[in-house]
Amino acid sequence: MPPSPRIIAVDYGTKRVGLALADPLRLFAQPYGTFSQDEAVDRLKQMHAGEGLAVVVVGWPLTEAGAEGPATERVQQYINRLRNALPGVELVKWDERYTSELAREQLKQAGGPRKRRADRGRVDAAAAGIILQEYLDFKNDA
Repeated sequence: MPPSPRIIAVDYGTKRVGLALADPLRLFAQPYGTFSQDEAVDRLKQMHAGEGLAVVVVGWPLTEAGAEGPATERVQQYINRLRNALPGVELVKWDERYTSELAREQLKQAGGPRKRRADRGRVDAAAAGIILQEYLDFKNDA
């Protein structure tokens, strides 16, 4: 029996894109890595060609007041790029407010060398993990 298509999250940034992957049962999110924008698209295309992707959850950077702004415009352009690169894959926008702060706090609590905890790449991947875990929890509670 082939594996079921995966669910992945994207934490888009102008310099780096954090990715997180759900386990096959779609219960837990695991940070997958941090890549350039182009590398992230390539990785997603490879995953889609291999295991298949059911859903890509994209962090939607609303302002603190919950409004859209310049950041959401940039992410929408990346979503359009993903839509072209991943035909047939559902793309979901997910409120990402405070995920980077939560990721920094989780990395701090996990311990390890301060320099490693502060690494922006690790924070971006962890933020993608938080976005994905929130989405999975929401879907599993529905």
